[in-house]
Amino acid sequence: MSAAIDVHGLVKRFGHRTVVDRVDLTIEAGRICGFLGPNGSGKTTTLRMISGLLDPDGGGGTCLGLDLIRDRDEIKRQVGYMTQRFGLYEDLTIRENLEFVARLHGLDTKPVVDAALDRLGLSSRADQLAGRLSGGWKQRLALAAAVLHRPRLLLLDEPTAGVDPKARRVFWDEIHAYAADGVTVLVSTHYMDEAERCHEIAYIAYGKLLARGTAPEVIAASGLKALVATGPGADRLAPRLRDKPGVTAAAAFGTTLHVCGPDEAALAAAVAPFRNDGEHDGLDWQPAAPTLEDVFIHLMGLVPDNAEG
Repeated sequence: MSAAIDVHGLVKRFGHRTVVDRVDLTIEAGRICGFLGPNGSGKTTTLRMISGLLDPDGGGGTCLGLDLIRDRDEIKRQVGYMTQRFGLYEDLTIRENLEFVARLHGLDTKPVVDAALDRLGLSSRADQLAGRLSGGWKQRLALAAAVLHRPRLLLLDEPTAGVDPKARRVFWDEIHAYAADGVTVLVSTHYMDEAERCHEIAYIAYGKLLARGTAPEVIAASGLKALVATGPGADRLAPRLRDKPGVTAAAAFGTTLHVCGPDEAALAAAVAPFRNDGEHDGLDWQPAAPTLEDVFIHLMGLVPDNAEG
């Protein structure tokens, strides 16, 4: 299977600030790759370089077999890009917005727009002003506009931020349907459940790519160990454990406590004072599997405090 995205050593600077620092990323055609990282980590800048909207200051590669630098105009024509913020006209209706986008692409307007309205369940709202749509419906409209010209690659920048769980599920069903049709998807997200719906994930922090693979592969490669405590007052121990040596994350989940760290012995030593101290004798401590969230918090701690990004 050929690579839809194959970029190496991507660098982007704004003044003296390095926002993307030698990023390598290869995604096979028809795959969904989740692009994760904290705010300001370089996700959007990377997407813009891949889409041809920004020139890299270093590195290069191909997108859909086209040279990232020489073939920027052709890349733009073959890529669908959904920005983080709603970018269509709020004083136009759904249909008018899609007709405008269709004309920009030189498409036969009516059949293309009608098909998009039908596929994304927008037909009944076609004459509604975009500015009066809820977040979920705006998201569907933005996706319809991004795929109107039948791109081979979809770049989605936090497309479900602020959208309710039901709308997010509908959106992800559509993403998997497009991938089944052979469309490659690179989607940035902060939601761990969305990351787990991707075929693979890539994690970036301060402009550096820190992890890559399927969710189970990334978790296994982290080497993290985890413990779960249940019993009276377990959830209230999180603040007391977060700064202990050997602990990278401690969080309450309901009435239970989840603690993890990279070294099993150090983790055991951190929780030992709370096993038989009289106050917490009723707690039950059991080994557990680390989560993606645990891994990403751990990875953040591996980046030097003076890292740029």
